[in-house]
Amino acid sequence: MSLQHWSPSSEPMSPLQKQKLRLARAETLLARRLSTNRLAHYAPYAKQREFHRLGKTFNERLFMAGNQLGKTIAGGAEWAMHLTGRYPTWWEGQTFDKSVILWATGVTGESTRDNPQRILIGNPLKEEEWGTGMIPKDALVDYDRAVGTPNLLDNYVVRHGGGGGDVQQGESIVYFKAYEKGREKWQGPTIDGVWFDEEPPLDIYTEGLTRTNNGQRRQFAMITFTPLLGMSDVVSLFLLEGK
Repeated sequence: MSLQHWSPSSEPMSPLQKQKLRLARAETLLARRLSTNRLAHYAPYAKQREFHRLGKTFNERLFMAGNQLGKTIAGGAEWAMHLTGRYPTWWEGQTFDKSVILWATGVTGESTRDNPQRILIGNPLKEEEWGTGMIPKDALVDYDRAVGTPNLLDNYVVRHGGGGGDVQQGESIVYFKAYEKGREKWQGPTIDGVWFDEEPPLDIYTEGLTRTNNGQRRQFAMITFTPLLGMSDVVSLFLLEGK
């Protein structure tokens, strides 16, 4: 005699069960779309918005605030906009008409990976989660890994020029760099903008700024950090000169 095993899945679903299943699938799809297009849902608070707006008239900006107050989020969101060309309707800051070359930088390889890279790309430890940062997943093209620091990227190529199936107009590149490499490693290339996440030494700041002299907007730099060094040379450039 053979035994037949009963399974709930073998029973026809009721209309209510079908509706619940469709709703669950829709919620899963929506969550996935939201997680892979965070930029479209970025809603800055007043200070973040002011920081972005000032990029239109100032070529050097400083967002100095305490921990966990959205400094790096603001920097990452703005860099993602410039890299992709996807500016929201409320945007009043600087814009770029074509693809860009940008630097996203930090104190060490580890801090660069864990802060600007994570905010822009997604969890550094899980490649399947790349695309959950501020740069939309459908804009990520290709990358090169850095040498020396586990899971640190050297660069990422990003589609520029619309989204959601629009015709792409070019490819931007974001490079990840660390202050600890020294000024010599910062010399040479022309770039369109540099983002310093955490306060850089003065020689690193001036070298990074110099790299933008011949970029699309000439000098274009921003710093996001929590003040830990007091009235340093870099802080003095802004607070004492009124930048």
